[in-house]
Amino acid sequence: MSEQAKTEQPNPPDGPNAAPAPRKAVASLSAYLPTVTLAIASIVLALLVGAVLIIVSNDDALSKFSYFFSAPLDGIKAGLNAVGDAYWALLKGSVGSGAALRGTLEKAAPLICGGLGVSLAFRAGLFNIGAQGQLIAGATAAAYVGFTWNLPVVLHLLAALVAAMVAGGIWGGIVGLLKAQTGAHEVILTIMLNYVALQILRWLLNLNAFQAPGSDNPTSPLVDSDARFPQLFGVHLGFYVALLAAVGVWWLLSRTTLGFEMRAVGANPDAARTAGMSVAKAYVLAMVVAGLLAGLAGAQQIVGHQDPLTDGIAGSIGFDSITVALLGRATPSGTVLAALLFGALQSGGIQMQAATGTPLSLSTVLQALIVLFIAAPALVRSIVRIRSQDGAGTVLAKGWNA
Repeated sequence: MSEQAKTEQPNPPDGPNAAPAPRKAVASLSAYLPTVTLAIASIVLALLVGAVLIIVSNDDALSKFSYFFSAPLDGIKAGLNAVGDAYWALLKGSVGSGAALRGTLEKAAPLICGGLGVSLAFRAGLFNIGAQGQLIAGATAAAYVGFTWNLPVVLHLLAALVAAMVAGGIWGGIVGLLKAQTGAHEVILTIMLNYVALQILRWLLNLNAFQAPGSDNPTSPLVDSDARFPQLFGVHLGFYVALLAAVGVWWLLSRTTLGFEMRAVGANPDAARTAGMSVAKAYVLAMVVAGLLAGLAGAQQIVGHQDPLTDGIAGSIGFDSITVALLGRATPSGTVLAALLFGALQSGGIQMQAATGTPLSLSTVLQALIVLFIAAPALVRSIVRIRSQDGAGTVLAKGWNA
């Protein structure tokens, strides 16, 4: 037998060269440690910078620091009290009660779906800036089905979800098709389609079919109660749907041929093309599925809340989904954890402002700081002395440089 044949022949699972299962598990876990450590360090550094901002914005602490050199303990004590009170209120507002935890989970649900859409495109080498537009398309479709169709309870909810996913998938698929057929840059396409989706929504809200009866405001009727998510263990069903979506994305990327082709194209499209894979097909399908997930996030905003459809229905969720995907390193599990963190910051920020007077915008600043440190791993490693491991946990969108 030739040397090449020997190297290609797999070892039997129980053979002498087989690695013990515990050793494989430890090796798999250790591969994620640098990424996890970097994420935790980034969060801690963001909280430290946020602490400085809290002290600067606290009048009592500033007054004590005005005579810092004559009585330094007064300023230090006032600063620590301000930071402790603010962060304690943030924690209580996010997980300190059943209502707070419910708010965190429900705010995280659309971020999970949107972040998964951005993450999936990342893995295929595409930088999907269009989650906002795909989310708007999904929310529009879900709202229309929700307040115009008359269906039984379960079917009505399912129809609204399917409509949202189809609309989001079409909106994302347009980008994938143009990218595959014309080579147009997905970043430019998705940014422009965000504006197109928003303007289409504003136009629709001025039509009689989308306006609430008796109102001249650009606001739709509320969706029927039959089309809303029911409560399960105190949280609306949409959160569990988001978790199922994360499992589905993991299965697609890790256990299917299509997922393997997407990852191969994302890693090196030229090599994938040489191996016989269709790069165009991978681009189109990746953007379609990404749009489906972002559309599902739009449905979360409509059938998960008792809110009408307005031109502000998407908020900043589509753009926050990009930061969630970056923080989660474009992995389903990481995206879920990042979305939960951002949901906690959003939910707890309201309590922090009410209890301590700390501006609500600080929670947004913390999110931005976390992403800033995540995007600058060399800076974080130099500050906290983390050993660098080339390529550990790094996910890049090749399409950014295409």
